[in-house]
Amino acid sequence: MRIGLGYDMHAFQQGRALVLGGVTIPSESGLAGHSDADVLVHALMDALLGAMRSGDIGEHFPDTDPAFAGVSSLDLLAHVAELMMREGWKLIDADTVLVMESPKVAPFRAEMRANIACRLGVDVDRIGVKATTTEGLDATGRGEGAAAHAVVLLDRA
Repeated sequence: MRIGLGYDMHAFQQGRALVLGGVTIPSESGLAGHSDADVLVHALMDALLGAMRSGDIGEHFPDTDPAFAGVSSLDLLAHVAELMMREGWKLIDADTVLVMESPKVAPFRAEMRANIACRLGVDVDRIGVKATTTEGLDATGRGEGAAAHAVVLLDRA
């Protein structure tokens, strides 16, 4: 068995869609990034890649590659899931935490979990999605961006 830990953070940017867990959330601004900047899925991918000892998302999906411009992070997650299966790993459990002041994401949490579970080919009960604020502290607390943490447990298939 192996544990992986992932983290990501992106700044808010006007004129972009806010995509979290593959769900477009109503908001005046989205997150800046080369892809759709889905911090939740990015943190999860890094946790999975870390547990497999297969590098990180920057190595697999570099922001210098035009092929990944604007791409759905869920599509990238599907590639990580394929790699996981090819290398003989299966996901036992994944837990994530989204850190941002607003907008509130609780109404979208079930859809986020379902999107992620679908791309990983696992039951939704293996995917945890939570959200918290920093109560005004740090860059996320000042509303400058959003961050996410993820932890996964993998076992040999």
